[in-house]
Amino acid sequence: MVTTLADPRDVAETVTDPELPMLTLADLGVLRDVSVDGDVVVVTITPTYSGCPAMDAMRDDLVFALHNAGYADVEVKVALSPAWSSDWISAGGRRKLVDAGIAPPGVSGPRKKGPVPLTLGPTVRAVRCPLCGSADTALISAFGSTSCKSLHRCRSCAEPFEHVKEI
Repeated sequence: MVTTLADPRDVAETVTDPELPMLTLADLGVLRDVSVDGDVVVVTITPTYSGCPAMDAMRDDLVFALHNAGYADVEVKVALSPAWSSDWISAGGRRKLVDAGIAPPGVSGPRKKGPVPLTLGPTVRAVRCPLCGSADTALISAFGSTSCKSLHRCRSCAEPFEHVKEI
């Protein structure tokens, strides 16, 4: 009897983010590449920011999922360039965030080459409430349950909600 293994890319695309479990790593744009080199499945991921505490869990979950699919040798590489951008979150991922009551990031815009001006004042973001759609919201804390999210309150429906920050 011949056993056919699932496509390793299909398997890797099912792995969810440990901090935003409604999103897969593919939805989040963290999953960059899946290839096969001989008997080794090589997965390349990019952290959402340097020092992201979820990277070890992402790596372990990818290895676990691919081992369960029958792949004995799995290597997970981390690519830091180009740096991840919240613009890499898929349209489906953004819908899943809203469905979970989390405001998705806005568009961060094109990246500039060369020196980046540093502004020391607070960043003012227009964040829509994912529950009622109102733009009348207020920042409560720059950090939510994870450092990639901030905590807001809607002045229209009075509900608190989190927002994935633009990077």
